[in-house]
Amino acid sequence: MSATLTTGLIAPHGGSLVDLMVTEGQREAVRASADRRVECSDRNACDVELLVVGGFSPLRGFMHQEDYDAVVATNRTTSGLLFGLPIVFDTDDESIAIGDRLLLTYHGQELAVFTVESKWEPDKAREAQGCYGTTSIEHPAVRMISGERGRFYLGGQLQGLELPRRVFPCKTPAEVRATLPEGQSVVAFQCRNPIHRAHYELFTRALDAGNVSAQGVVLVHPTCGPTQDDDIAGAVRFQTYERLAAEVDNPRIRWAYLPYSMHMAGPREALQHMIIRKNYGCTHFIIGRDMAGCKSSLTGEDFYGPYQAQDFARDNATELGMETVPSLNLVYTEEEGYVTAEHAEARGLHVKKLSGTQFRQMLRGGEEIPEWFAFRSVVEVLRAAA
Repeated sequence: MSATLTTGLIAPHGGSLVDLMVTEGQREAVRASADRRVECSDRNACDVELLVVGGFSPLRGFMHQEDYDAVVATNRTTSGLLFGLPIVFDTDDESIAIGDRLLLTYHGQELAVFTVESKWEPDKAREAQGCYGTTSIEHPAVRMISGERGRFYLGGQLQGLELPRRVFPCKTPAEVRATLPEGQSVVAFQCRNPIHRAHYELFTRALDAGNVSAQGVVLVHPTCGPTQDDDIAGAVRFQTYERLAAEVDNPRIRWAYLPYSMHMAGPREALQHMIIRKNYGCTHFIIGRDMAGCKSSLTGEDFYGPYQAQDFARDNATELGMETVPSLNLVYTEEEGYVTAEHAEARGLHVKKLSGTQFRQMLRGGEEIPEWFAFRSVVEVLRAAA
């Protein structure tokens, strides 16, 4: 089912918030109608969950080939609706045929029944170039689609049975919307790593941006699906967010977790994140420098320009009915605490720096971490997990 929302919150993408979960009374009959069981990958399970709860509204299932081709080529579906990246189910199973009803499972759970309505062999080089701007396997998503994803893609409708049980308890878009103030700005902050002082200063100061309402709030909405191999484990990140939320206890901050698998797709990913956050009720989106960017593991060179994602998101924001909030370049100074880098340079202030590598070395060595850099509660969790 789906419902057009008439509250004082932003309308979902496409106008209605999709809910593909069947009723309790229908569940057994829907489950029994499946022809065979297919186990989801971690990435598949994230996509299934976001489709079922409406995070990918207005999609009602995995994209057919026509929409896949259109999104790869133009970041729009065949109906002209903006979409950053294609949403498809992959398999190596040649025997799966159009018309099959697949019971999608994940770690022993029965998530959904998927009616296969299209099946094709994608041109993965064309997908890589269109979505990520490169065919180099040094890009993590190119490596993912070429090495992890199966030979065939499947499209078709979903009927949800159960949501994945996760370390991160992921609220649905409807549940998040119920916590948001009507008629006010809701600023989304996306991250995939623990939040340190500079991040906190960044998203709380975003509430003072000129295009944010006086009673607006920020939704801190970390992704909790598969990400880069060297990122901190999800269970540890979850603990850092929970401890930090309790420590700051800020009434203008809402916290929720997003079951999304990162592609590190730069501009395309920024658009995808905006669309998803619109479905969760956000009106504004903080776009950081080099958002969702990545580097070649051979050359160390960036795949995207530092402001490419910001520019692309800004160019599409009006059509989405959203606004972007550029990420401030904040630095910590001995004299004035956190200020913009431009202010520090103009005033000749003394900037203090601590790299991520130094921070990890200090954690492992048991050294005292300066409180200007990291929250004590976050450090305690990271140190316990080291």
